[in-house]
Amino acid sequence: MTALALNGRFVGQRFSGVQRFATEITAAWAAMPDAPRPTLLLPAAAPPPPWDLPTQRVGTRAGQLWEQAELPRALAGRYLINLGNTAPLLAGSRQAVVIHDAGVFDTPESYSRAFRSWYRLLHHGLAWRGARILTVSEFSRGRIAHHLGLPPERIGVIGEGGEHILRDPADLSVLAKYGLEPHRYALNVGNRAAHKNLGGQGGAAALLAARGHKLAAVGGGGTVFAGAEAAQGAAVVQLGRVSDAELRALYENALCLIFPSRYEGFGLPPMEAFNCHCPVLAAKAGSLPEVCGDAALWFDPAQPATLASALKRLLDEPELAKALRARGTAQAQRYTWPNGARALLRHLETR
Repeated sequence: MTALALNGRFVGQRFSGVQRFATEITAAWAAMPDAPRPTLLLPAAAPPPPWDLPTQRVGTRAGQLWEQAELPRALAGRYLINLGNTAPLLAGSRQAVVIHDAGVFDTPESYSRAFRSWYRLLHHGLAWRGARILTVSEFSRGRIAHHLGLPPERIGVIGEGGEHILRDPADLSVLAKYGLEPHRYALNVGNRAAHKNLGGQGGAAALLAARGHKLAAVGGGGTVFAGAEAAQGAAVVQLGRVSDAELRALYENALCLIFPSRYEGFGLPPMEAFNCHCPVLAAKAGSLPEVCGDAALWFDPAQPATLASALKRLLDEPELAKALRARGTAQAQRYTWPNGARALLRHLETR
């Protein structure tokens, strides 16, 4: 196999689902004893990486300018792997890029005009230049193929994982900090982009309040998101960003995770919840039916009353929660970060 390089722009970036993916895939790859070792190419100011990989500092800039101008000049014949939606156009066909979803085309209202315009231009350019396109679900493969005018078979699928949430011991102090009682709150996890549909939970929040429960909302906004909305109601407790240890405690002690997103390329919070034996109520939309299988209790994101009905079932039928936990545990075993890293390497071998 040709010598490999890994785009390290994600190292030190503010953490979101994309940075989680890049970090965990890199860690799983680095832990494989017989796998080819890529050279991690880093911006000059990036923090020291935690993986046992050969590392090279590149250039003097950061961000998009570093990625588009300085990174491709440092490749020296190596094949570049990009894990975070973006890649240098100048590397042409000597690279693979993971595009996580087609959200900038399918849900443009979720992103700022500048962000979606740049991503659309870049993704079309990468496809035209012959970059190998990878993604994280069959759903995303179909949507990306549609918008970039590619045959679906040209796009590889590698999946994600959720077991990282078990790495740190649960920090139970987060419950007392926000006045939450075990199994007397439902949990939301997600940023406030419009497609996350966090505002469409009024009926569920009212039902929780009537039963003496709360809705704990984890996450925040961001500079690239538009149409941001948050769950509303007397029962809603806004937690903002939390640590992995706190998030684990929240999953493990929640009545359920409510995931109302009307568009996802994968859907990391349900997979984290499955690993923590937390029942999942999910919108039947995007990649979620594919990723969650039979392990979620479904509702229609376009009809908020169906979420309240599903939540009422969970509150009134104790055996339902038990069944969902068992199915979630089984589903989590199908999606792990080592499986994703091995799939990535298989696609690199057949490029």
